[in-house]
Amino acid sequence: MAQRPLPPPGVIPTAASSSSGASDFATGRTIGTLDQVVDVETPEQVQFSYTVAGVGSRASAAMLDFLLGTLITLGLFLLFTLIRSAVRPAGGGGGPAKDVSGPWLMAIMYLLVFVAQWGYYVLFEALWDGQTPGKRRVGLRVVQDGGYSVTFAASAVRNLVRIIDQQPAFAYGVGILSALVSKSGKRLGDLVAGTMVVQERVSHVPVAPRVVSPAGVAGEAPAPAPLTTLLTDEEYSLVERFVTRRATLDPARRAAFAEQLAGRFRERAPDLTGSDASVVIQLFERERSARARGVAARSEMGAGREQHAIVAEGAERWSDFAKRLEVAQRTGLPNMPEEEVSDFVARYREMATDLARLQTASRGREIDAVFYLSRLVAGGHNLLYRRRSIGWRAVWRFVSAGVPREIRRSVAPISLAALLLYLPAAIAWVAVVRQPSLAREFIPAEMIDRAEEGVRRAKYSEGYIQDPQSLRPAMASFIVTNNVQVTFIAFAAGITAGVGTVLVLVTNGISLGGVMGLYQSKGILSLIVAFVAPHGVLELTAICIAGGAGLLLASALLLPGAMSRREAFVVQGRRAIRLIAGSSLLLVVAGSIEGLISPIPWWPLEWKLGISALTAVLMAAYFSLGRGPEGDEPDESFAYSDARALISR
Repeated sequence: MAQRPLPPPGVIPTAASSSSGASDFATGRTIGTLDQVVDVETPEQVQFSYTVAGVGSRASAAMLDFLLGTLITLGLFLLFTLIRSAVRPAGGGGGPAKDVSGPWLMAIMYLLVFVAQWGYYVLFEALWDGQTPGKRRVGLRVVQDGGYSVTFAASAVRNLVRIIDQQPAFAYGVGILSALVSKSGKRLGDLVAGTMVVQERVSHVPVAPRVVSPAGVAGEAPAPAPLTTLLTDEEYSLVERFVTRRATLDPARRAAFAEQLAGRFRERAPDLTGSDASVVIQLFERERSARARGVAARSEMGAGREQHAIVAEGAERWSDFAKRLEVAQRTGLPNMPEEEVSDFVARYREMATDLARLQTASRGREIDAVFYLSRLVAGGHNLLYRRRSIGWRAVWRFVSAGVPREIRRSVAPISLAALLLYLPAAIAWVAVVRQPSLAREFIPAEMIDRAEEGVRRAKYSEGYIQDPQSLRPAMASFIVTNNVQVTFIAFAAGITAGVGTVLVLVTNGISLGGVMGLYQSKGILSLIVAFVAPHGVLELTAICIAGGAGLLLASALLLPGAMSRREAFVVQGRRAIRLIAGSSLLLVVAGSIEGLISPIPWWPLEWKLGISALTAVLMAAYFSLGRGPEGDEPDESFAYSDARALISR
């Protein structure tokens, strides 16, 4: 991980400019900056750098996104209130039977708020190519490792794990600590998804007039250009820093530095006259002019002699490309005319070539010109290698083939999750049946009171709970969103080496088994079975699948195999997000059944068991899909291939 500063504003960086920060003039020692830089190699085998977004800029973007998300939620509530007032029967009377719109509006409201809370980041990053409104305002972008555009799956993974990064109490303590420790500034979600947040701003830098040859004495031919500069790059950097900072130095210290530098370099330019400070300033101007003409640096050999010539020849083109890049980033390549896109690709190819030449000439030294040019290549690369939008056909392939195929492939972690759910449930069930007083130790008082009420309800065939039919849509919507959130947490908790996932599974199993045992101890087991049966098969299976996703994530940390843990996180994270998609799909159906069908008191137990059996058959049929050849997901590499073809023309 290198650390480099941005080029000084107002000038194209010269090849000799030191990129290490301020200097001690007496020793030439450099002081590093705090910028984190990640090097990326493009498919054209050119290496460029991304500047990793700092904690401060990410916090600013997060605050803006939080405020916008809050405004969206409040706007939804306001819209719901206005619509509710408009459709409510005149005078507010009529009772629930006549006012059927309220529960449906409430159901829609639950779903929209859920999407706003969990889908804000995923949808914006997927649709805006790695940017939310906050990130766009601050100039940040989420990219995949390798500099490629973030995919929908990767965005989903990094944002579901956000629930862990937000701890404690939504203060983002875990995420901040992870970003500070990581060399790439990654929070846990980025580690799992194989993504990083980078700065994406291109500064306009005016090009200094190019000097063709030094001016001679009036009436004489111009003096011949020297073959090499008088100073090495390190010496030039030392002189440059003195000249640019001399006005801020104490007079005595400034005089001492000037005397030291003039004494060191005067013999190389004996024609320079005047005070020590004047000699140093004249030497600096002469050296800057030589570099602007592309003169080779002193003591450089081979390819290293070309670096100043490369900068002198390319500075104007680089500045022009920076302007084109800003326009392309603002409008997007798909919205630009074909000829402008072709021209942009041609300019990008030139930038990549210049960068490769300059990197060879600089021989690995961290110079501002290389860093500045790599900023431009990075911006162009990110535009050209963006994935296209995913069509409905690809989404259907993912849901109908990719998800069931992954569920079958992940039968081992899903089975382990099922064991962690059902074994504690069985133990709790038996314990409560044998000793009903144990129920008060771990079952909420509300559930115990409901069981007491259930004795009376079973006697009069009133069903498990009250069933105000008008509230069923709202109840279904609430159940769906609540259960999906539980599975999200079970998955994200896998990053804790599986401890959180195991805890979620075991506690839910104990609660489930304890409640079933409580109802059996009171002789009313059929009451709760009649309620749970229609949706239970789908809901419990979804929980096991989500638990398997969390255990997959844990395996990347505990059992990475031949891969590094970073690679294992990305691979297992992509598998796990398919499982979460499958569990969410099952929970949508299960929640709808739980809200609309399960509470019906007059349906006999046999009917509800029939619904349970039907859901089991349909679920098994779904899991059997996708047995053809691979290709279950949209191919996200085709856009990269198109870009390579475009660039190689």
